[in-house]
This record gives sequence, structure tokens and C-alpha cells, in this order.
Amino acid sequence: MNSVKVQGERWFPSEQTFADEMKELWGEWYCDSEVGKLRAVLMHKPGMEVEGITEENFHSYRFRAPMNADRVRQQHDALADVYRNHGVEVHYVQEQRTDKPNAIFARDLVFMTPEGAIVCRPAIPARRGEERAVAATLAALGVPIIKTINGNGYFEGASAMWIDRETVVIGTGSRTNESGASQVEAELRNIGVKNIIRTEIPYGCIHLDSHMSMVDKRKMLIFPWYVSYDCAKQLLDCGVELIEVTNIHEVEQGMCLNFVALEPGKIVTSTGNPETKGLLEKNGIEVTEVLLDEVMNGWGAVHCVTAFLKRDPIGS
Repeated sequence: MNSVKVQGERWFPSEQTFADEMKELWGEWYCDSEVGKLRAVLMHKPGMEVEGITEENFHSYRFRAPMNADRVRQQHDALADVYRNHGVEVHYVQEQRTDKPNAIFARDLVFMTPEGAIVCRPAIPARRGEERAVAATLAALGVPIIKTINGNGYFEGASAMWIDRETVVIGTGSRTNESGASQVEAELRNIGVKNIIRTEIPYGCIHLDSHMSMVDKRKMLIFPWYVSYDCAKQLLDCGVELIEVTNIHEVEQGMCLNFVALEPGKIVTSTGNPETKGLLEKNGIEVTEVLLDEVMNGWGAVHCVTAFLKRDPIGS
């Protein structure tokens, strides 16, 4: 009997997309908005790195004031409890460096997408290296890492903002350069984002959440003097209603735009911004407040300390 020698394995690759297989092979990780019901977050529990921030050295960390370690831990825990009380799973970054007090601001290190995380690369030298512990934690949790900012690029997570599954705002400025923004844009287009709204982050601001934040599926709170005409026009063309907050003290000192939506029309924000709270409630937004004045000494608030890992799809 003659045998026929067969070359090759005679198999064909799977035609399933990564998104189709993601739940089974990786887990349920997803984000396509700033307001879809929040299910899981990544935070960094303040450790040794927040001790010893004094009058003599706080400027070197880009903080606005010294920080009381015990109070910042208590306030951070209180915010995490608010999340848990609303059914949000809270994960913590593991084995973060103890010389990086800015690592509390986890949002800067991760930008989540429907297919996994983009690991960011901070702009300032004082923060470089924080992303390594974040990448290791994401891998341990089973969150796919679809991109790590590389080359001469730098990009921080709050420099981008989901509007819906097909639309993302990306801002360039002191914390995100053109190379970093282009890397993120390319990755987003690869997973189906069609509309990229590019804007410049004003001098004196570092991230988008200093002057714009989504509060509902088609409602955004903005500080109008920092939002460019072109950006505002594109948002309006997308059907986004712009709610204008004009209390400069609450914007700059109270960080009233630095909040997190728990679900459409329901946010958690810092105490101390009564005018903004009233404006939001007038527009049908439910507001939960948490004291974060010690956290804010690092120039960050609710949004800054929270990296999203899972939100319900915006359409559901």
C-alpha cells in the first residue's frame, strides 16, 4: 500500500474577532463611554509613597500643597467604599514603587477600550515607571493590554474621553504629545472608532477633565472658556448637550469637573462645589459627594484616582 506524505498541518485560522472571544478567553472587561454603568475600576491605595510630602518638597511632585498621609488614605478609602456601595468592583495596583506619590492618580496610567487597556506613558520624569506596576496588575487580572505607548510618545489616560462607541475626544498638551495621541488614535481606529475629535488642552491645564466631563449619554459639563470652538462644534454635531459651568473658583480650586459617572445621569464628585452641584441637579443629574480635599492637594480628584476597567456598553 502506497502512503501519501502530507505536507503541513492542514488547518485554518479561526475567523472569530478578538472581541468575540474576549469574554471567554480574557474576561468581561469593557469601556466605550464615560457614563455606562460602572462595574469595575482600578485604583492605587496610598502607601508609603504619600508620606513625607512637606512644605519643602511638594513642588517637586507637582503637588499644590503638602499632604497628610493618614487623611489621604482615609479619603481614598471612603471613595472606594462609595464605589463598592454602588456595586462596583474595586481592584488595586499591586507592588507600585514607593517613590512615586503621584501613582494615586491611576486614571493617568490607563485608558480602557472595548477590547482592553492602553497602558500610558506619563509625561513628567517624577511619574515615569509607575506604568510598569499597572501593566503587571492588568496582566494578573486578565485585562488584555492592546497598546503600550512607546517611542518618543507620551500620553496620559485623562487626555482622552469616550463620547460613544464610535467617538473619542483626544487632547494634546503638556501631558500628551502628538506622537502619543497618534498612537492612541491608530489603536482606536483599529477597533472601530470612526470619529476622533482632536483638541488642544489649554496652557495651565493638564487633562481634559479640567474643563469637560460627560454626565449623561448626551450631556457634558464644560468650562466654556477652555473649550475650543472647533471641539464644541463637533460635540454639538454629535448631539451632545453642553452644560456650562462658569464658577472659576469651583473649576480651578474645587475641581468640580473632575468626577466619575456611576451610571448615566448619576455621578460621584468632591464636596465643596455648591453652585456646580445645583447646576447639575437642575439638569437632572443625581450627585453623590465625597470629601477629597487632602487628595486634591496632589492636583487631582475623583476622576484622577479612578481608572475604568469595565462599564456596561453605552447602548444598554
